[in-house]
Amino acid sequence: MAGTMDDTTEPTVVAREGVAALLRAALPSVPGVSALPGIRKDASATEGFAVTRPPVTVEREHATRYAELCGFPAQDTVALTYPHMLAQPLHLAILADARFPAPAMGMVHLENTITQHRRIAIGETLDVRVDVSSPIAHPVGTAWRLTSTIRSGSPDGEVAWESVSTYLRRGRRNPDAAWAGDLADVAPGPVAWPLKADLGRRYAAVSGDYNPIHLTALSAKALGFPRQIAHGMWTKARCVAMLENRLPDAVTVEVTFKKPVLLPSAVAFGSEERGEGFGFSLHKRGSDTLHLLGRTTAL
Repeated sequence: MAGTMDDTTEPTVVAREGVAALLRAALPSVPGVSALPGIRKDASATEGFAVTRPPVTVEREHATRYAELCGFPAQDTVALTYPHMLAQPLHLAILADARFPAPAMGMVHLENTITQHRRIAIGETLDVRVDVSSPIAHPVGTAWRLTSTIRSGSPDGEVAWESVSTYLRRGRRNPDAAWAGDLADVAPGPVAWPLKADLGRRYAAVSGDYNPIHLTALSAKALGFPRQIAHGMWTKARCVAMLENRLPDAVTVEVTFKKPVLLPSAVAFGSEERGEGFGFSLHKRGSDTLHLLGRTTAL
């Protein structure tokens, strides 16, 4: 079972589609509206649920805007985390789809693992597909894994890049559910970044992810946050940008998102070599507050 969406990476269209998807995603949380046909969620429909898009060509302008925002150098190949931009519209489409059993508003991005099998070139045409897992019991609710697969040119092409994003819907507790991570802590280092209040809005303009928790203090407070927070995938990308020139072309990069990064604020990056890879972290500057833990593994 698979759906499709229109092919484009033009920034204004990405923004328009992102806002439309978030409006659709919010409707199942509105009392009364949630029961309407086409909006009502189907709790039994995620087995084999997938969304695809027509082949998409990597545009230099978009890839360069992303690289600048996340701290990568401009190159003839895309940043290691950039292909998530090609899958992001499909993530939004899935979370807004009536076939996805939980409302998107309130979902928490817990983890993300990217495997780059080879570098992807600017101008390359790619096939993008996102599959949804069956529900997974989590100690404080239910989780789903969205697996993004990016192939060369067609559904039968070689896999160039893939990722798994784990999203949590808090709800009924499952005390017997096991959910133990194995990422070891890394102390913060001397590198620190001041983050401006508009970071979420700037990342949204590139990614199409206009979740209100990232945009303004007012919109974030309406959803339970003291002020707006940075996108988790921006924090991962910014950390990877510090390491990418020391990583092999074929590599896996795992992260667990801990506490959200409030905007504005300042964060401290830390890393250390571990075997053939690196462990890394992001802390609130001058604090023990941990925002992100990560690990790279050469393939």
